[in-house]
Amino acid sequence: MKMITDTKSLSDFCKFASSCPYVTVDTEFLRERTYYSKLCLIQLAMPGNTNENAVLIDPLAAGLSLDPLFDLFCDKNVVKVFHAARQDLEIFCLEARIIPAPLFDTQVAAMVCGFGDQVGYETLVNKITHKPLDKSPRFTDWSRRPLSDAQKKYALADVTHLRQIYEFLSKKLKENGRGYWLEEELQTLSTPATYILRPEDAWRRIKTRSSAPKFLAAVRTLAEFRESYAQAQNVPRNRILKDDALIELASTRPNSVEDLQKSRLLMREARKGAIASGILKAVAHASQMPKDAIPKPAPTPDRQEVNSALADLLRVLLKATAEKTGVAAKLIASSADLDMMASGEFDISVMKGWRFDVFGAEAEKLCNGQIGLSALGKNVISFPIETEK
Repeated sequence: MKMITDTKSLSDFCKFASSCPYVTVDTEFLRERTYYSKLCLIQLAMPGNTNENAVLIDPLAAGLSLDPLFDLFCDKNVVKVFHAARQDLEIFCLEARIIPAPLFDTQVAAMVCGFGDQVGYETLVNKITHKPLDKSPRFTDWSRRPLSDAQKKYALADVTHLRQIYEFLSKKLKENGRGYWLEEELQTLSTPATYILRPEDAWRRIKTRSSAPKFLAAVRTLAEFRESYAQAQNVPRNRILKDDALIELASTRPNSVEDLQKSRLLMREARKGAIASGILKAVAHASQMPKDAIPKPAPTPDRQEVNSALADLLRVLLKATAEKTGVAAKLIASSADLDMMASGEFDISVMKGWRFDVFGAEAEKLCNGQIGLSALGKNVISFPIETEK
């Protein structure tokens, strides 16, 4: 198992890898005690059936520059293959301001090919390569050196088996004609804005039940303070203020340190010092927020406007579509999507791209009375309805 710790060795490997049609990539990192991920290990493998053309890269090695790797990531002639790439891509986007391209995510590809929602790497290894995978070193401190042989073996397996998985899924996509499904699903992963959370938008992550303007204004300013503080101090946001405590503060809107002491959910560290000061400033700012700046709850269909019978028909159509395509129903459309359609709202994701092709078009016809549903043996099929002229 080769461990690269110097720039020249990395440059030599990446130069050779640039002649390959693809490379498989994975990372190991720590994030339990920090806001940003700490990159601890990078694994790469070129096409092949052995470990000879797979390497481990130590980003913690003194003097090592990752520039040759980043150049490889930008090489348009080499596909970069990940499994569940989001966290890996976030690291490279924030550290180097790049997103590897062309990109292939085997988790997304597996979903498109009917393996289910967010299928794990171990599952794909078992189903496609039929080889055992030792995941015992999964929970380990990857920042400690030296790495044990067990850690190295575990890390390398994350890219060596990935080669066979990629080749299998890539072939499958060509056979079923769903390559454009994958491209659409990867658009979000390939967009830098996906990985940059602006503090002023942090409130959108908070799940609330109240739509009271003063409450929402406080949620916005408190979430913005928490995110800004977490980023500046590089600590997890929940170590500053947990969501339930934030919601409590948005409801009670304390005006003094004494008021903070009355909180049931606020951590001890947040009742004094810089965090306490930031909370009080955020609450004060919320009280002065202009009406047009106050967050507005996401629109949801009024239950009285939803045609429940039509929503049930849409659910039957969705289930039949899922069985026909081999794709999990919730990946095609959510219950909220169906309710929106049953209330006459069609400006939703189901009406775009591959989802429109496999479900949205038929669903719209069902809502407009152009098709009906019928049982045919064990299957549910749609049939056209002729309208009187």
